[in-house]
Amino acid sequence: MTHHFFLFAKPPIPIAFLQLASLALAILLLQGCATPVGINPVDIQTGYQINTVSALSAGEASEASKMVLRRNGLMDRFETEPEAVLAELHAGLKPSGDEDKLFALAELSLLQGERNDDHAYFLAASVYAWSLLFPGNGGVQLKPSDPRYRLAYDLYNQGIAQGLADPEGDDKGEIEVYLRSGEYPLPFGKLTTTIEQSDLTWGGYKLEHFISTASMQVRGLRNRYRTPGLGASLAASITEQKNSKKVVGSDRIGPRIKVPITAILDLGDARRHLTENEFTAHINVYAANQTKEISLDGHPQPIEFDPTAALAHQLQDNPMYTLEIANFFSGGLFSTMVPQDRARDGLFTLRPYRPGKIPVVLVHGTASSPARWAELVNELEGDSNIRENYQIWAFMYDSANPIPYSAGRLRIALQNAIKEFDPEGKDSALQRMVVIGHSQGGLLTKMTVVDTGTRLWDLISDKPFDQISVNPENRQLLRDSLFFTPLPFVKRVVFISTPQHGAMAAAHEWVTGLVARLVKLPATIITGIAQAAASSGDAKLNRLLRRPPTAADNMNPNNPGLKTLASIPVSPAVRAHSIIAVEGDGPIEEGDDGVVAYKSAHIDEAVSEKVIRWGHSCQDQPEAIEEIRRILMEHLGTPDLASM
Repeated sequence: MTHHFFLFAKPPIPIAFLQLASLALAILLLQGCATPVGINPVDIQTGYQINTVSALSAGEASEASKMVLRRNGLMDRFETEPEAVLAELHAGLKPSGDEDKLFALAELSLLQGERNDDHAYFLAASVYAWSLLFPGNGGVQLKPSDPRYRLAYDLYNQGIAQGLADPEGDDKGEIEVYLRSGEYPLPFGKLTTTIEQSDLTWGGYKLEHFISTASMQVRGLRNRYRTPGLGASLAASITEQKNSKKVVGSDRIGPRIKVPITAILDLGDARRHLTENEFTAHINVYAANQTKEISLDGHPQPIEFDPTAALAHQLQDNPMYTLEIANFFSGGLFSTMVPQDRARDGLFTLRPYRPGKIPVVLVHGTASSPARWAELVNELEGDSNIRENYQIWAFMYDSANPIPYSAGRLRIALQNAIKEFDPEGKDSALQRMVVIGHSQGGLLTKMTVVDTGTRLWDLISDKPFDQISVNPENRQLLRDSLFFTPLPFVKRVVFISTPQHGAMAAAHEWVTGLVARLVKLPATIITGIAQAAASSGDAKLNRLLRRPPTAADNMNPNNPGLKTLASIPVSPAVRAHSIIAVEGDGPIEEGDDGVVAYKSAHIDEAVSEKVIRWGHSCQDQPEAIEEIRRILMEHLGTPDLASM
């Protein structure tokens, strides 16, 4: 009997079936690892970036705008047909409300404008953002806690800066904004702008060359003080020539000034007109020192300002830095930077004169310039309490000239400014002046608050001054440079790294001799001394004429004039403060800052003394700035000594 066992064997499994089973098993395994919906844990920074990405921060739409695109099935199409998608979203806007779509239109329009450098879409972003922020009667505003709320301001602000920008740009990458009446295309119509030319004036000058600060990165200053709010923040230049209308203080506006201003495109009830093809808007311009907020829809709106960026722009490539050393030896170079119609006495204001604000006068040191006060200026103007109560002035001088001569010029400049600003003596704030001097500037500062009598004159002549026969001009020059009494309006002084008893380098005769050979003194000084010597035959004056002193001589610790000045205390009607730099960690009393020893900078009559572990140029250090801030705040709440 034959057994056919093969008839009962299992048939082979088909290959296709095995493949299908393997795939099913793989799917089951995958499903066990990750569900169709779930999460991917991330760190704090990544999570924040995911939730805050936007057209402004990352060059892509925010989740809020992507949500609108996804809801309408337009996500993929926006990448290929952005203009058509934006037109479709615009056409679908409801007569009111529709905040989600409005925001998406604002952000996506700015994104489109950036991708194609299309100013029409930048302006459209501003129109949409304005409509969202100020929807008019019956409109619904975003809640302040909604992240889109602040972003809508930024979209509006950037839309103005980019939409009104010079289409050609410039080789520096700066964005110059055109503020003028005109017609501008929109993707959905036309925008007509108007502006009052009177709004484009400041301190008696016409504003020009408006550069967007949003496109600036500030360097060289520790802090960037920026007030967030509404409008495109700009840094404006001023014309060299003043307007025909006289403005008090216009002669003293500093050279190369950049004015922090803001442009607001007032679109009125734009939300109600979004279905129309034509829009009108008025361009309003506000300066940081004049207006802080405006009213829209009955609510106060803060204005966006960026004063730090304007200051940095002012100092960008400023020739004052490179002229400091050359001006020390040659003199007169700083004055070439000053327009001819400005004050020629060296005293300048950072902003137009404002009644009711106390002047803070900054006096720089040797081979330096007012530009070296930039850090202090930025910090003081960034403090609202100080900004609202003080106005900053700066004195610029040729620092190789004899110190008494420069001090006389400072005093005359201050007296001139007081007369110009307040001829009737009504502004009490001007009578509470604070003068701050660094290094040699501190010696000039001291000469505003001391009574020298005839002591300085007696050092250079044995003949009474009244018996010297010179012409009126030279007599006035000698009087201004050698006879000092306290200026009644200076109520507080601050000395920073000041060589009250001399500078270390100036003690070496080879240093002072070299400076004397290299420095060119003003002819007026030589002429004045020569005429006095010739008319009197005085031996002291003749010796002085053979070797006229420079500022280096005046800072020699052995100089009789400096010793005399050091022996005269600050007027008891004035509060004096010292900020003294000492390098290293050694004993303060034996230390120095590399230029001035502690014992030289110390004065007994100072009501406060702050020692900073730093080098000579400490005026920009945080500790020095905070001490000055403290002093100024104290000054606000302290009555004048003379009235006590």
